[in-house]
Amino acid sequence: MPIPLPTFDDVLAAAARIAPHAHVTPVLRSHALDDLAGCRLHFKAEPLQRAGAFKFRGACNAVWALEEADAARGVATHSSGNHGAALALAARTRGIPCHVVVPEGANAAKLASIERYGATVHPCPPTIAAREDTAEQVRQRTGATLVHPYADRQVIAGQGTAALELFNANGPLDAVFAPVGGGGLISGTAIAAAAIAPACRVYGAEPEGAADTARSLAAGERQVDFVPDTLCDGLRGALGEPNFELLRQHRVDVFTVADADTVAAMRLLWQCLKLLVEPSSAIALAALLQQRSRFVGLSVGIVLSGGNVDVDALPWGRA
Repeated sequence: MPIPLPTFDDVLAAAARIAPHAHVTPVLRSHALDDLAGCRLHFKAEPLQRAGAFKFRGACNAVWALEEADAARGVATHSSGNHGAALALAARTRGIPCHVVVPEGANAAKLASIERYGATVHPCPPTIAAREDTAEQVRQRTGATLVHPYADRQVIAGQGTAALELFNANGPLDAVFAPVGGGGLISGTAIAAAAIAPACRVYGAEPEGAADTARSLAAGERQVDFVPDTLCDGLRGALGEPNFELLRQHRVDVFTVADADTVAAMRLLWQCLKLLVEPSSAIALAALLQQRSRFVGLSVGIVLSGGNVDVDALPWGRA
């Protein structure tokens, strides 16, 4: 059954709910990157969020929105890394159990975070179907509440708080870029932008090797039967149904980006902002640079989604 789509009131409620637990992350500037892009860039630095990514916002909101009886039975999810770590940490803030289904071959640094925050890890084959099937089995066996990585009302609302803070810190922007995987962050961003700065356009950045969102929006229907081929491990998930509807409602455009361009943007962010971001985050800057002629002279926000990089497997020279 379709979930009720979140509204801006849900984003505001999420901001109040997570305030005791989440960081208000800084907005960073770089004259060098402004000159390169030909516009004024405002980087929302979610690598500095708890658990190293924006995902803590949605996970924390979902955990603390639970009724006491439901919370006592714990939470469960499937995740390639960031959402699993975020949910594990959020569950720890409330003192409840957390179960995370992790596909084989997941990012080693992210898997270590999930375990460090105290979740019970359940491995599964590296397919979306296997992840969802295993998560449902865990939910039935434990009685835990399933907190979906992106197709969850409270998760989407929580992710929207990053853009809420960005607008509150900088006033209206002409455009905002965010990465797209399952669609939780870009959906929340679109909700916040529509309420605070209706003239602001929202753009998604998606790997060429996992371009189901761009394909779905062009076709007018979800087309999520694909095998992802990208080093952006956080963007390999299929676009969720509520996320697709929200992107359609808010007329979000999505640009696809080659991995080589994403790696180049990752290096630029390290060199100019002194911030190590993961490929799934750097893709937002890569998309803006790819389309720079459309944004000359404008004020543009970029949500840098996370920084959980396996430093033993940095992609320099691989893409």
